[in-house]
Amino acid sequence: MLLIAIVAGLWATIQAWRPGYGTHEVLFQPLITAFIFGIAFGDMHTAMILGSAIGMMYIGLIAPGSELPQDMGLAGSIGIPIAMQSGMDAQTAMVLAVPFGVLGVFINQLRRIINANSAHRADKFALTCNEKGIQHAALWYPLAVNFVLRFPPVFIAVYFGSTVVQSFIAMLPAWVLHGISVAGGVLPAMGLALIITLIGRPSVMPFFFMGFFLIEFSGLSTLAAACFGIPLAIVVVLMSKENQDNVMKEVKVLVAGSRDDDDDDDE
Repeated sequence: MLLIAIVAGLWATIQAWRPGYGTHEVLFQPLITAFIFGIAFGDMHTAMILGSAIGMMYIGLIAPGSELPQDMGLAGSIGIPIAMQSGMDAQTAMVLAVPFGVLGVFINQLRRIINANSAHRADKFALTCNEKGIQHAALWYPLAVNFVLRFPPVFIAVYFGSTVVQSFIAMLPAWVLHGISVAGGVLPAMGLALIITLIGRPSVMPFFFMGFFLIEFSGLSTLAAACFGIPLAIVVVLMSKENQDNVMKEVKVLVAGSRDDDDDDDE
């Protein structure tokens, strides 16, 4: 478990590094984290199930003020390896991951506060045209801060967590475990409800339910449904644009006609 704990700590560090801001959203996804631990444990099937389940909780999250209310990266980096080591089901793993997602928000806030000093250093380096100094302030100082803030808690949680969790689960009565499993089953529904809230416009909802029922009753995979949905979305957008252009043409004709009438009245 020592190697797994080290991998988890390093992965959590890299997740929040954000070099160039081009890949961090992908790296934060629990499904990507599950791929890493699927290789580490040699059990890709279980890892993908756990990653998908934990990711469902955060599918509808938005980042007001560039800050997510949950750190899904930290939740996956801790929840997935502990669940795989302890033999948890997906529902129990989701419940386990939630508090670590909240913890990650506080760690991220502390990271931002500390990294503000690196930004000021970069400003000073820029005044002297010190390119290496700017590079260090933009890349390597934040990486060091991430390592100090994220590696220790993740390493400790994963290294000691599996043993503690296994002992704790063995002490729990069956009805408590059943309750945790039921609560975990509700969490994906909450994530789905969040995304429905985001796209809940009358013009969009029919397509949402069409796709949902198509997958539910036809047996098609999500990828197959997307292959049908993308062309349909393009057609709808093009038709909407064409309708808007026609409306604008009619408006221009009406405006031109009213101007001609005003000119005739003036004469």
